[in-house]
Amino acid sequence: MLNIKKTINNAAAVFALEGRLDTTTAPELDQELKRSLLGVTTLTIDMKDLSYISSAGLRVLLAAQKLMNKQGKMTVCNVNETVMEIFEVTGFSDILDIEGAD
Repeated sequence: MLNIKKTINNAAAVFALEGRLDTTTAPELDQELKRSLLGVTTLTIDMKDLSYISSAGLRVLLAAQKLMNKQGKMTVCNVNETVMEIFEVTGFSDILDIEGAD
């Protein structure tokens, strides 16, 4: 299960994710991002309460990153050790702007 808490203020959007971003829940986040990012120049994805991310979730992040490269900036923040390890193993730690990462 994935809970998405979305806050949009002018051209800044914050998506706070809670739960698991996997094959079942990734399409929901993908749709929500596509609906919400028109005119957004700063996207923050807060992963403080995200416990797991699968390859399907990584694909959604990559698509969002590609879109935001054209219209602004995307930052991922509050990544826990488990998710950070997945980012490092897959090379996503080099692709994403991860706040607070070493």
